[in-house]
Amino acid sequence: MSEAEIQVVSNQAGEPTAVIVPIALWKEIAAERETAYLLKSETMRQRLRSALERGGGVSLDDAVAKLEL
Repeated sequence: MSEAEIQVVSNQAGEPTAVIVPIALWKEIAAERETAYLLKSETMRQRLRSALERGGGVSLDDAVAKLEL
């Protein structure tokens, strides 16, 4: 993703106050933040490690179909 896709919003004094990022980048950032938050807890770290070792899982589409949503 190029920096050209990220827009900086400035106030009247020209100071940067916010950014606008593509949704794909935002989702990536949000996922990384969630993972970092979960890894702060030793219990969650062990659960995540255990889940990774089990592998498998259910895709979102399959879960939605099973739940008839």
